[in-house]
Amino acid sequence: MRAEAVPKLASFATAESESIMTVQGALLTGSINLPDADTAFRDAVGTLGHRLRRMPDGETGDRFHWIIFQADLLGGADGIERVGDEPVLLRNLDMRPLRFADGVDPASVVLPKLDYARVASASYQEFTALREQGVIPRGIRFQVSLPTPLAVVIALVRAEDRAAFEPLYEAALFAELDEILATIPHDDLAIQWDTAVEFGLIEAASYDNEYGFFSAPFDDLWGGLAERARRQSAAVPEDVELGFHLCYGDAGEKHFVEPTDTANLVRYIELLLDASPRPITWLHLPVPIERDDDAYYAPLGTLTLPSGTELYLGLVHREDGVEGARRRIAAAAKYVDDFGVGTECGIGRAPDGTVQGILDTHRVAAEW
Repeated sequence: MRAEAVPKLASFATAESESIMTVQGALLTGSINLPDADTAFRDAVGTLGHRLRRMPDGETGDRFHWIIFQADLLGGADGIERVGDEPVLLRNLDMRPLRFADGVDPASVVLPKLDYARVASASYQEFTALREQGVIPRGIRFQVSLPTPLAVVIALVRAEDRAAFEPLYEAALFAELDEILATIPHDDLAIQWDTAVEFGLIEAASYDNEYGFFSAPFDDLWGGLAERARRQSAAVPEDVELGFHLCYGDAGEKHFVEPTDTANLVRYIELLLDASPRPITWLHLPVPIERDDDAYYAPLGTLTLPSGTELYLGLVHREDGVEGARRRIAAAAKYVDDFGVGTECGIGRAPDGTVQGILDTHRVAAEW
């Protein structure tokens, strides 16, 4: 849903920000390494306050490692088996991939509830209770971050079963989304699609190499990604905010491959804008810690976003804090007029005890 060239982002700079370069607030993409949603809400909003437009619950508990918990849920369905005889544990989660059992008709398989709606409802109750107490300012929306269906299928299902598994999982995930939409008031809700595995497929195609499990269950890569993005956008009503977090992975705080520059990210954003039947509220893309060079950001200079679509650059890194964030902000500002800041991915896998420092870096960087 492209627009003519207009300002990229309606400013929400604070009065205390007097720098010529204005950073437009902060985005938390989802996970936060804190013990529970109440702590995540209190610590994040207490540090960032009005710099946030929306607030996730920190993806605590079994969601600490993004989608891995889905394997245990799905693996309990009749007709679904785990690959391998012994559990492969990440903390308490079994990482073994999934397959259809021999002789099972995939169309007969009924997937279980995926737990996203249940957790979102519980976290929203905590969110509203803290808002009534004055802890969370009014005007901040409750953010629910969901994986794209393709992410779960690529990451958790063996390659030969992906084509048949994808429509089953997409239907189950969209049913979870529908339940969220029925439970949480639309003017209080923001939905984010976490888009990471898609970039594994894109990069694998670029190098004519599938990087192991990065194998798409369809032939026309960019066309297939566009159709899936259209369905994801269409599933979110226009009175609910919609965002896309573009990512190159976060296992061990590392990408599965380092992006050479923002060219594929820009191409994907343009695909999203063309495919989406509704406005996109925000977009987020990663910035590797060492990239303060013109070459990384230059493709962003060709990008035109519709009015009202916010852009966030994931240039906050715990390792070099405010100094590094400001260096990357200065480099990006040569090619992008308005943007907010965030980390490359969530901070659920950040080392224990580092979250407050990361939040403080967001706060200072967002005031620059």
